[in-house]
Amino acid sequence: MMELSIARLLAEYPYAASYFEQNKLDVSGYGELTFPQYLEHFTQDELEDLAIDREKLLSDLEVFIAQMQEFLGLDAFNQVRSLTILPGHDKSGGAEGFERFTIHASEIVSIVGPTGSGKSRLLADIEWAAQNDTPTGRSILINEEIPDNKWRFSSNNKLVAQLSQNMNFVMDLTVREFLELHAQSRLREDPDAVIDRIIEEANNLAGEQFRMDTPVTSLSGGQSRALMIADTAILSSSPIVLIDEIENAGIDRKKALELLVAEDKIVLMATHDPLLALIADKRIVIKNGGVSAVIETSPEEKALLEELEKMDAVVQHARHKLRSGSLLSAADLNR
Repeated sequence: MMELSIARLLAEYPYAASYFEQNKLDVSGYGELTFPQYLEHFTQDELEDLAIDREKLLSDLEVFIAQMQEFLGLDAFNQVRSLTILPGHDKSGGAEGFERFTIHASEIVSIVGPTGSGKSRLLADIEWAAQNDTPTGRSILINEEIPDNKWRFSSNNKLVAQLSQNMNFVMDLTVREFLELHAQSRLREDPDAVIDRIIEEANNLAGEQFRMDTPVTSLSGGQSRALMIADTAILSSSPIVLIDEIENAGIDRKKALELLVAEDKIVLMATHDPLLALIADKRIVIKNGGVSAVIETSPEEKALLEELEKMDAVVQHARHKLRSGSLLSAADLNR
C-alpha cells in the first residue's frame, strides 16, 4: 500500500481522501509521489509547526483503510466464492433429502414447492447464516467455513440482499437523490456514472420507463422492483441475492437474472414460475418445511425452456397490447 503513488492510492481507496483532509494534509499536486515520499518533502520546521509525526501518519493510514474496508465489507464480500447449505429437518422432524449443497458465484438456484411449504424459511436461514439455531436446524457455510458473526449480526456488513414482491418507498426523494445517497454511502468514486447505469438497466427491466426526477414514492410496483434489482446488482456489496416470488413483479425476469449473474452474485429465488425454475442451474424442492430434493436442470428441460420462453413472449406481447389500449387478434397468439 505504501508503495502506491498517492494518485493510485486514491483510485483504489477513495476514502483515503477523508484521512488526508482530517489530518490537514494537502496532497494535490503530489499524485506521482508515494505517501512516505510526500511526508519527506516537509522541512523539519514545517513538521514541528504542523505537529506531523511521520511514523504515526503512515501506520494510522493503514489502520484507517483496513477499518474502512471492514466497515464496507469490501474485502470479505469480494472473497465470497461459495455458499453451502447443510441439512436440517422438516416440520415433522424428518431429515432433509440431501447431504450438503454448495452454490458458487454467478450460479442461479430456484426454490420450488407449494405455498406454505417453507421456501421463505429457507431464504431466511440463508439471510441470517443459520448455525443450527433456527426451527429447521440448518447451517450455512461461506467458502466452506462457518461465517464470521459480523455477517450474521452487523447492520453494516450485509451478506445477503433480499428482493421481494412487495417493495414500498417511504422517503420523499427523487430516484436520483435516492441513488446518490446509496452511492455516497458506498463511497463510490464515480457516482454519476454508476447512477446513469442503474437507471439505464432499471428501465431495461421495467415495463414502464421512468426518469431521474421521478419521486420514488410515485414508482409503480414494477418500476420500484426494477430499480431495486438494478441497484442491488450494480451498487450493493452483498454477494448473495435472495429473490422471493418476482414472477408477478411487472419486470423482465430473464434480464433481471442475467444482470445479477453478470455481477458475480449468488442468486437464489423462490418461485412458482416454471420459466424461472428452469432458467436456474439447479432447483431445490421444498415439502413440509424441508428440502426433499436438489435437482439439476436437465438438457431436456433446457430444451423445454426454449418453448416456454416462446409462450411467455406471446403472453408478454398480449399484456403490452392490452395495457396500451389495443385490441388483441388471433395473429397476436400466433407470433
